[in-house]
Parts: sequence; structure tokens; C-alpha cells
Amino acid sequence: MSRRRLAAAATVVGLVAAGLAVTGSTAVANGDGYSALIQRASYGVPHITARNFASLGFGAGYVQAEDNICLIAGQMVTVRAERSRWFGAEASNVSSDLFHQKAIDDQVAERLLNGPRDGVRAPSEQVRDQMRGFVAGYNAYLRDGKAITDPACAGKDWVRPITELDMWRAYWARMVLASSGALANVIVAAAPPTASGVSGPANAPQTAAVAAAVDGAPAGLGSNAYGLGRDATTSGAGMLLANPHFPWDGTDRFYRMHLKVPGRYDVEGAALVGDPLVQIGHNGKVAWSHTVSTAQRFVWHRLDLVPGDPTSYRYDGQPRKMTARTVTIQTPDGPISRTLYDTHFGPVVVVPGQFDWTDTTAYAITDANATNNRALDGWLAMGQARSVGELRTVLDKRQFLPWVNVIAVDRRGQALYADHSVVPRVTDSLATTCIPAPFQSVYASTGQAVLDGSRSSCELGRDPDAAVPGILGPANLPTLVRSDYVTNSNDSYWLANPEHPLEGYPRIVGDEQTQRSLRTRLGVHQVQQRRNGTDEFAGRGFTTSNLWDVTLGNRVYGGELVRDDLVRSCEAEPTATTSDGATVDLTAACAALRGWDLRVDLDSRGAHLFTEFVGAGGLRFADPFDPTAPLSTPSRLAVDDPKIRTALADAVQKLDGIPLDARLGDIQTEPRGAEHIPIHGGHHDVGAFNMITSGFAPGVGYPKILHGTSFLMAVELGSDGPSGRQILTYSQSTNPNSPWYADQTRLYSDKGWDTIKFTQRQLRADPNLVTYRVGERRD
Repeated sequence: MSRRRLAAAATVVGLVAAGLAVTGSTAVANGDGYSALIQRASYGVPHITARNFASLGFGAGYVQAEDNICLIAGQMVTVRAERSRWFGAEASNVSSDLFHQKAIDDQVAERLLNGPRDGVRAPSEQVRDQMRGFVAGYNAYLRDGKAITDPACAGKDWVRPITELDMWRAYWARMVLASSGALANVIVAAAPPTASGVSGPANAPQTAAVAAAVDGAPAGLGSNAYGLGRDATTSGAGMLLANPHFPWDGTDRFYRMHLKVPGRYDVEGAALVGDPLVQIGHNGKVAWSHTVSTAQRFVWHRLDLVPGDPTSYRYDGQPRKMTARTVTIQTPDGPISRTLYDTHFGPVVVVPGQFDWTDTTAYAITDANATNNRALDGWLAMGQARSVGELRTVLDKRQFLPWVNVIAVDRRGQALYADHSVVPRVTDSLATTCIPAPFQSVYASTGQAVLDGSRSSCELGRDPDAAVPGILGPANLPTLVRSDYVTNSNDSYWLANPEHPLEGYPRIVGDEQTQRSLRTRLGVHQVQQRRNGTDEFAGRGFTTSNLWDVTLGNRVYGGELVRDDLVRSCEAEPTATTSDGATVDLTAACAALRGWDLRVDLDSRGAHLFTEFVGAGGLRFADPFDPTAPLSTPSRLAVDDPKIRTALADAVQKLDGIPLDARLGDIQTEPRGAEHIPIHGGHHDVGAFNMITSGFAPGVGYPKILHGTSFLMAVELGSDGPSGRQILTYSQSTNPNSPWYADQTRLYSDKGWDTIKFTQRQLRADPNLVTYRVGERRD
């Protein structure tokens, strides 16, 4: 049937997009059409109410298109395998297109939708409705006919209507971000050996994304989270800190929104741009966040190749032929074709120097998330949970989290930590029996499992409590419920609460009794000191106010441990030699470090010098890690190690032209048009809890933030409903012509916040509230 948008609704939306006040609402279609009420609060945050999930998706698609149409359109170009066509045939675009075209040819998205619509074996009707509505809302915005004002895509032919398959392909790309997606270039580059006996020249070099996938985490992603139970808060109610560290640019940006279907779903928080459901947030009784997990998402299979035929492998003594598939993409210079290879385990992969394809051996991977069609239903069910116990049941039943932990609290003051993410089923028994001897040490140190691919007995199998075959079931995954606190800052599950270490889980999930990062250690210390009242703040226990202050206190734990020893060493001998042999006067460096306040605040002077010192390899400890004192060791600077002085000299040399005692806010900024907004926060490696990573420009400083604190929320689930603070550091819209392009970024610079607005009373108290409706009917 034909569709007709409602001109009145579009007019109201146009006024809102222009930043003009609008009051009242505009009627839209009833019956079978889409209809959503949009209440835009301060900073452009949409609160969307609809009578069903299809209309809720419509509202989410419409407002996200209003604010970030270029991001979503660009994401669709990627999953349609059209980056080379529109953005040029550079190597990264070609690899991306070949990877996604292979997924299109394999009908990956279509297969995700097969099976009973129960939210476990295939997406439910509610989730399908929401995806369908999101597509309709996005397309309705395009059909409204208003000119796109974002210069990133204004007038571009690649901004086109989207389909439901586009959305499911984008969903799949999110699922494999830490696995196949990170290995895309070495999947599409894998080629049989040449006459030299090693992989052919199509092999791509190892990239940062590949290294990150091998390490078990997506490149550039991380997070902090606290789940504070009744024994840690002044009110006795549960309190949550959500502090994901995600890219400030690109499709992995968050978007704040509040979604409501009365009586069925009511969640405020944030989703990744282009997604129809809140992924980090709260309802009236439960709040949750995610941190990137250390677990591996795929396993390697070492293939014993048939002599004389490097595209066949032996399996239980019988030869099996690889599947060779020619994938073709279009570029401005004509088509590019590549032959890609699959096994019954999954694609053949070559990581040069690590996993090569030779005359005798090749390697394939099994990606546990490649068939994960459960995530949207999982997040939907999380949003409907009424207690930590109910949320845990959701995790156990659906096992949907692709590459993250969950930290949650409820109104009764229970706190939950769980790494119930999707993890390949490598039990201790399987690892002992099926990982060949040369790879046992690799598994022990990294969790990467290289299985013997020649035996069916080394297949992943199925845990009796697992949602699907090939993954670890809940009994093999770490979970902890406490009334005091749980925390995670991207180390493994081991010390989610140091009073109750989690131990005895398969190595593929994470490491135990190993050194924790400085950020993890500071995160735990901050909780313990606040509970004891031994930090800089008044009283004992957490409120949302002092939780915010603790998070943005900008302490640098590495500096607290070693700065004084470093200064004494520097002042005792104020000259040093750089790694390239130059002699450097350290006098100014000594003075800058001595005057540094051990923080990464805007007014902190010398913080950048310590950051560069650590980046040059200077943070070297004299004392070893002690697993019986994991939060206090190591802690002493190895002052006699000559590499420490070399690192300081290298840092001074790198900062040539930048005052060593410069204010951080003068040299670390985020551009918004002609404006350069000062940004506080620091690097993970120095032990900054409020993590910010920025690009370095010689003689200038750090003029662009790359990733770090993004969506920040401190929420308490009190008797009167949720309350607290939140902010999206890089602001709601990527469009420089939007009124919501820089407002929250300035707010973050001032350590300000927006308030939780979950109830209508809270929302109507917002003086900037604008209300309108969007909808569409079928004629």
C-alpha cells in the first residue's frame, strides 16, 4: 500500500530542528499507522512514547535521523559493501567491502532471522517490529523533503532510504565487532601458499584492530562501571555509575534517549547510534551498564592440510575441501574480485608471522558471535527486569551480550557483576586435550585457543545450560551478587569485588591472580575510600553528587605512586640521553613534575609530561606483583633503571615547543567548528579513571579527542523513582548546524551535568522542553 506522511508533523519537526520553541502536539494517524510522541528535553534528548514497539522504533528512527543522519547513512554504506564505490578504493574500504559483500552473498542477515520467534532461536516479533519501525522512521525523515544541513553528507547520493535487511546487517556487524569484524582484512586477504611455500601476497599486515581482537577486546573501546549496593550508599538504595569509553567520532558513538511503551517498556539511557533500543540505562527499578570483557570471542582451528592440495584439510582422517567463493565489489575504477576460503569451522584467516597458510598448515576461526541473533531481545528483556534477580535470569536464558560484562543494581540495593557474554566453549578439559603443545603457553598467557582442527572430538560441543551450541553456559561464567559493591574497569572478572575473588573459570574468559591495571586499582580504591570516608569528600558512603565528583576527580594513580621518586631522581641528575642519543636538560621537566597536582584537570600543569613519560615506557616498577596484595602492588618506581631517565628525556624531546608546565586545558581540546573546547581526563596507562585519549600534534598538543569517557551516568533508584546525573560528552548530534552539536561538550568541560528525567514530573520541570508528534499512515 502507498504511504503518506503527515505534513503537519513534519512542520513541527522542522521548527524543532531549527532550534525554535514549539508547544502542544500535532495529531497523526491512528489505526495501523506509526505514531510517536517526542518530548525533546534540554540538550536535544528525545523522550519517545508510543503505543507499540513498531511506533517506538519509528520515533527512534526519526529523531536519530534528525540528529545523526550522516552517521547512519555511512553505516549503511558499509554494510551494503559500497564504501569503495562512494569513498574511494583505498585498501581499508576494499577490505571492508569484500568482508561485507561476503556476508551479503552468504545471506548472513537472512539466516539470523530464521527459526521460532522466541528471542533466543530468532528475534521476537517485538524486536522485528522495532527494527521495522526504525526503518520507517528514518525513511520518513528523508521523505519529509527538508534539506540535509550536515556538510558531511549534504547532497550526497549515498544518503538513501534503508531497508530492514540493512538494519539486520548493521546489527550483525555490531555483534562481530570484536571477532570477525576486527579480523576482516586478514580474512579477505587469506590466500593459499605460493611456490615459496607460504601465504600469497594478498595477505594484509596485522593492524591495531587485529591485535585488539587477538587480545580479546575491540580496539579503542573500554569502560568503568560501579554497581553500588545498599551498604555503599547513604540512602540504602542501589546506585550505578555508567562510564563507557568509546570513540568520539564514527558509528560507535552513543545517543541518549528515553523509550516508553506504557505498561510494557520504559527505559532511559543511551544506545549506539543507529540502534533502536537502549543498551546502557535504567528503568524504574533496575539500572545497568556494560564494560568491555576480556573473554575471547573466537577460537582458532589448526588445519592439517592434504599433501599437494593446500585448499583441502584432514578431518577424522578424511579429506575435506575448503569452500572457495569469488566475491566481487564495485569501485570507481571497476570491479574487484577476490577468492575467499571457508571451512566447516568458519573462514580461513592469515595473520602474518602468527597464523600463516603454508603447504602443510592453515588456520580457520569459529566466531561465537557470528550467529548471535539474541542481543536485541536480550536488551529489551533487561529493560523490563524489575530486580537484579530477574535481570540475572534474562542473562542466563538468552546469553546475548556480544563482548561486554554487565554491572547492575536494583532498587532494593542489590549489586550484580556478570561476564555472561558470548564465549566459545573451551572448557579446561577441552583445552588440555585439544590445544596442541606448541599453543598451550599461548592459551595460558592470552586465552587464545588454537584447537586441533583434525578431530571431531575437538569441536566446541554444547554445555547443557547454554542457550545455543558452541558457547559456555552460565555455570561456566562468572557471576557475583553483593550488597556492598561490584566494579569493573576492563580487567577480568577476578576482582569484581576484592572481598570475594571470582576464581576457577576457563582461561578463555579471563585471567586470575594476575596484575591489575592502574585504572582498575584506582577504581576500587575510590570505592573503598568513599565507603570509609577517607577521601577528600565529606561524610561516608555514596550519593549521586559525590559519585559524580569521584568519577570526575581526575586522579592519576600512576602519578600518586611514583611522581615524588621520579622528581627526586630527576633533580639529582638533571640531564639525560634520549633513545636516539640526544642530550636533554631535564631542569624544566623536574620543576613541572614537582608542581603537578597529580590530576588531569583543566588547570593541571605538567600532566601531559607525565603522560608522555609513561607513553615512552618510563613507568617501570621495582617491586613485583603480589597476588595476595593485588591492589597495592607493584608500587615503587625502579629509580635505578636507566630506561626511566631515557623515557623522561624522550618525553621532553617529543614536547618540544609545548611548555612543560602548560595547563592541560590549553593543550587538550575538542574542536567544534572554530571553537576549541578544553577537555579534562587522561590516558589509561597513567592510571586515570576518567579516561580520555587524544591525538598528538607536534608543537601544539592534543587538539582532537579520539576516545574515552562518552556517556556518563550516575543514577540512584530511590523510593521516589530514579534520580541523578548524566551527560553525553561529545553531544547529541554530529551536525555542526544542530543546536545540539557542542552543548554537552561544553558542559562536560565544566564538569557539569544534565539531570535524570525519567518521570513526567521530572521532564515537565525542564524549561527547554519541546513536544511534537511524528507519524505515518497507510492509505
